Amino acid sequence: APKPRLFLPFPSLTMVLHDAAAAADAADADAGRGEEKKRRRRKRKGRGRRKKATAEEILASGFVRRWAFPDASVNDHDGDSDDGKPTGAAGRVVFEFHSHSTCSDGFLSPTALVERAHSKGVDVLALTDHDTMAGVAEAVEAANKFGIRIIPGVEISAVYSPREESETEEPVHILAYYGSCGPSQSEDLENLLANIRYGRYLRAEEMLVKLSKLKMPLKWEHVAKIAGDGVAPGRVHVARAMVESGYVENLKQAFSRYLYDGGPAYAKGSEPFAEDVVQLICHTGGVATLAHPWALKNPVVVIGSLKASGLHAMEVYRSDGKLSGFGDLADRYELVKIGGSDYHGRSGQDESDLGSVALPVLAVYEFLKLAQPIWHIATRDMLSMFANEPSDINLQKIIRFGKFNLTEDKEYSGVSCGKDVLDLCLSSWLNNEERENSELEAIKMKLSDIVLCDRKKCL
Repeated sequence: APKPRLFLPFPSLTMVLHDAAAAADAADADAGRGEEKKRRRRKRKGRGRRKKATAEEILASGFVRRWAFPDASVNDHDGDSDDGKPTGAAGRVVFEFHSHSTCSDGFLSPTALVERAHSKGVDVLALTDHDTMAGVAEAVEAANKFGIRIIPGVEISAVYSPREESETEEPVHILAYYGSCGPSQSEDLENLLANIRYGRYLRAEEMLVKLSKLKMPLKWEHVAKIAGDGVAPGRVHVARAMVESGYVENLKQAFSRYLYDGGPAYAKGSEPFAEDVVQLICHTGGVATLAHPWALKNPVVVIGSLKASGLHAMEVYRSDGKLSGFGDLADRYELVKIGGSDYHGRSGQDESDLGSVALPVLAVYEFLKLAQPIWHIATRDMLSMFANEPSDINLQKIIRFGKFNLTEDKEYSGVSCGKDVLDLCLSSWLNNEERENSELEAIKMKLSDIVLCDRKKCL
């Protein structure tokens, strides 16, 4: 008998297509995993091939590090780090060139500002309060605890006066950066700042009159309390009073509606001409820098005029990364390019934080190369003045921003002559290379013969 035949059902077209699709999906998945592996390998290789620092950047970073940490006996890690970045670049030595405290319109005391700077990894902090240097000494004292170096600074309110009828007058802010001993000819600078601060009181009173006419009366005592004892009130203090009185929701609204330049509650102060401010900064041993040029209505004209008066630098780098145009202007007028956060500590407000502006190490290097000779001359002049006239007044000018307290600290109990004071100053201000200077040695020899009287009586 014939064997029974085994019939197998023929697979349907649907099943064939389904199996083919599944196979294709599996193949795609395998291909995807393969591509992902390739991407990971490329990423790892990319990390390994990260752009190496140039020889110029390596030298610059070493220079910056030696300046930022003059107390360091050994400059470790000069050169390339493991990740290819030059040590001393912005990621390693962080500079903050623009900050404010409660001594002007900031919300943090100088001590609290330094503490926050430390928490944000800042190594060098410039305190640049508006029209006052009153907070620098406190900042220096606080910075000693954290190994932060302070650049004594001030942001001076000025006005650009047009030379052509078609141009408009506008406010200009000039940053002044000084060496560790502060400004030489400090009386000239302080007289200017005192006049500006007096004008701020008059301006605040006029703003309150205008706000009263706008049905938003404020009491002077309210604004003065917000500003704090001895602090000349500014627009921020008036704006805070407006918020606390319920006239506006926040500071931004106060400025955008009423207190902006030319606004219904705006008032002018007694600001000097910007060109005169630049010249005074140069005269007192400072580095004159144009603050936030993007706020100017006619930056090209203003920058050209200030450059002719001696302007050294201008803010270009910002935390939002915008520098197009202003970098070109700085190059055109041969100005050093820097930047800072302009930090005020406004809680809940949209502002850049301390150390948020990423400065290239070459930019910091160019600033220090420009500043050091200027600061050296100012230091030499102040020390020479003390050597020629060893008075208490001249001594206080030298040590007011110092890291030491000659009247209280036991560590300095052996200080008995002018040479000792000079050694203390130079050891905290300069690195070993900078101290080896023939002019400073000559001053030191002259100060050796000057005996300080009992410090608690003399100082």
